[in-house]
Amino acid sequence: MQENPMPLSHTARTRWQVMLFALLIALFTPFPTKGETAFALDERGLLTAAPVLERVTPAIVNIATRTETQVSANPLFNDPFFRRFFDLPPGLVPDARNQVRMSAGSGVIVDADEGYVLTNHHVIANASAITVTLKDGRALEAELIGSDPGTDIGLLRIDADGLTEVEIADSDAVLVGDHVMAIGNPFGLGQTVTSGIVSALGRSGISRDGYEDFIQTDASINPGNSGGALVDSRGRLIGINTAILTPAGGNVGIGFAVPSNMAISVMEQLIQHGEVHRGLLGVTIQELTPELVDAMGLENGNRRGVVIASIEPDSPAEEAGLEVGDVVIATDGRPLRNAADLRNRIGMLSVGDELVLSVLRGDESLDLTARIGEQPERTADWIENTALAGLSFREVAGPGGRQALEIDAVAPGSLAAWRGFRVGDIILSVNRQPVRSVEDLRRIVPDGRTTLVVEMLRDSRRMLVIVEG
Repeated sequence: MQENPMPLSHTARTRWQVMLFALLIALFTPFPTKGETAFALDERGLLTAAPVLERVTPAIVNIATRTETQVSANPLFNDPFFRRFFDLPPGLVPDARNQVRMSAGSGVIVDADEGYVLTNHHVIANASAITVTLKDGRALEAELIGSDPGTDIGLLRIDADGLTEVEIADSDAVLVGDHVMAIGNPFGLGQTVTSGIVSALGRSGISRDGYEDFIQTDASINPGNSGGALVDSRGRLIGINTAILTPAGGNVGIGFAVPSNMAISVMEQLIQHGEVHRGLLGVTIQELTPELVDAMGLENGNRRGVVIASIEPDSPAEEAGLEVGDVVIATDGRPLRNAADLRNRIGMLSVGDELVLSVLRGDESLDLTARIGEQPERTADWIENTALAGLSFREVAGPGGRQALEIDAVAPGSLAAWRGFRVGDIILSVNRQPVRSVEDLRRIVPDGRTTLVVEMLRDSRRMLVIVEG
């Protein structure tokens, strides 16, 4: 008679389960390349990212800012009847006072030798004092090198020994589904790590007023995470956390980060110039719609790219040989997704850079090289006294080749931003009077907060916007 085998104890079964789990991971996980620190089982038999975070988190800092704004004195102070309620001495009228506001955010050390710290523009905008606190507790006064509202990237410098920098990855190589971690200072709690995956790439139209090519993630990002790091499973920086989509002010699993390639491009210009000098191609573009694909008889049913709607005279586009009706499908060998994608790529180039445009023209496929030109000067300060405060423009070739004004910047948090104006909108008329230049706009738009009727072109659609003063 055969005896039944002795049953395994609970401890023995658990040990065998852990060993089997480890064996399965070893069989199905590619062996890490040299220098890679991937997620792995530790001596406890647990899958952990602790070794990665131990190396990366010293490069993530907390940022505290102090902002002073002048608040006007209460107008009732000048009224003899109401003065007695404020218990003011006769003849004394309080002056305007400064209101102090403190806020917190995050940053990433990207150059330990120079002390460069990347963060968001909105974290440090208008700050009178900026303090960076390292993971080891050191609090350092930071110098503002520059910031760019268009990409929401700011650059600080701190002076300290023993800094740790984060390794920077190629954000163009990021794929949907990659495992990522967000590191920052949510709600001022102190350094916090959350994890998730890359949910989508190339997101735009989030803030209406910038150059957007966001990485979307479900890693928890909350207020205070702004300026913090989005890193891959090897601990390399792939993005700067900048925004969340939320109905109630908290995380709902939709967060956005500025790709590292865009952030580093902006940083290099901030180091060199203290601001971003964006280049000019000199075209007006529109989306390649299915109707246009069919009407133009594009080969292979190509449905991605942008159509050249107009070209400015003597512009880099004209010199490169671009023509109205050309379909641009790639730049420097990288396929285009949409019009915003092309605008972002041009916006990240400096004056004098060369850009290779892959173009479909009828049955031909062409590669044209354009040398990026210099943007004209923006609208003067006079516009800040009008109902269009917060906007700046550049003169472009509009519909039918006639000159028009294109919005090239919308100040974050301005009334213009809240009213829905976007970078790339083309102003056709104001109060039924055609607008072809900044001088036209200055002549038509009166000083003060008067109501305006603005006709504009957005993505080939005409629309009216009522701007109440």
